[in-house]
Amino acid sequence: MTPAQLRPEDFASYPAQARSLAVSQLPLLQTLPLVFAALLLREARDFDWRFPPEQQAIEDQFSFLSSLPLSQRETLLRGFAAVQLPESARRIPWVAQPQQFLDALTAALWSTHQIDGFRQSAKLYASAWRQAHPEPQPAVPRLTVVVLGADLKLDGYPLFRKLRSHGVLVPQVTGDDGWSTLAALAQKRAQSHPATAGHLYIDGGEADSSLAAHLATTSYLALASVREQLLERISAMLTTANSGPEQLRTTMAQITPQSLHWPATSGDEAFRRFQLDVLTEGSGTQIFSTTFVQWAAREALRRAQPLTLVMRFAPRQHSLNMNEMLSGKTQGNATDPGGSLVDADMGAFYAWIDQQRLAGAEQSAFLAWSQAHQQAILIGPAVPRNTVAGAPMTMHQMLAQLA
Repeated sequence: MTPAQLRPEDFASYPAQARSLAVSQLPLLQTLPLVFAALLLREARDFDWRFPPEQQAIEDQFSFLSSLPLSQRETLLRGFAAVQLPESARRIPWVAQPQQFLDALTAALWSTHQIDGFRQSAKLYASAWRQAHPEPQPAVPRLTVVVLGADLKLDGYPLFRKLRSHGVLVPQVTGDDGWSTLAALAQKRAQSHPATAGHLYIDGGEADSSLAAHLATTSYLALASVREQLLERISAMLTTANSGPEQLRTTMAQITPQSLHWPATSGDEAFRRFQLDVLTEGSGTQIFSTTFVQWAAREALRRAQPLTLVMRFAPRQHSLNMNEMLSGKTQGNATDPGGSLVDADMGAFYAWIDQQRLAGAEQSAFLAWSQAHQQAILIGPAVPRNTVAGAPMTMHQMLAQLA
């Protein structure tokens, strides 16, 4: 089926808001190149479960495309129209199964050496629509806090090497109220600037209940049953003939909370779907707590664009052979405090990079703190770069300097 053949009934399987959006934009969709229409519908199909910034981005794209004269729109999208697809990809029902179509498209682009041209076309389009619809500035400067838990230890390891040139290294953090001070600030920000998924807390162990009461929260331990079910499915697939990475990805993309018997307790379907995406799309998020925290933070910053993000790393299990880890039967495996510290240190660097990609980055604040080593790094507009604090600081003092 080509976009010109689209009819309202083709969106019958979409959830309510997505179906309404697609039908309202049907005249536009009918004029788009097949590849581009499929990519746009991949985002729009899950509109009901997207975070507000994602929903706004989808609506902005439809608005931008509709505002262009047909000739100008065709010129902007001609790179997508020029993509040569194999017949096997064209047979995929791309309206109902846009992710499967995208997987086939990706394979075709690489195998036929069209990937560079496709990337250039995507870059030109993204630049044009973002120029017409810039990302909105945050209501308050963003704050990202990365806590390397008290059990993450490695003597002699130089912390925050990749971040030091961007802020102030605090070689000695004093006081025993660091976590409670951070939690109080996060709660205050959430209460002062309420927003859907605007304040997030991600924990690699067991979540702090006092913080979870005020911030949208996910934790590695709370998702144990979901992770176990996913590992069972992965293990079963890997022992099946003719299975491979592509088939595994397609199968994981089709998993829903309902198929895992995951009850909706909070009433926030978007956040539940977000947690499932972290576990089905992230490599190793089902196995290692540090990978779970790092990937969840990456996706949260990219998708929800929170005003406040608190992420706490806990010890992960030791690495075993792949079959053992995928079996899900590693409860007796010892933890790796040193390896977990290295993971978390790199995770802090990645979180800062991801924060820098968002609107308002120049005003954002960032703090990473090792509870075991009592060291921290502060980065923000009021903080000098590439310096070392000359005296010990409490958590209150560090937050005051960031402010």
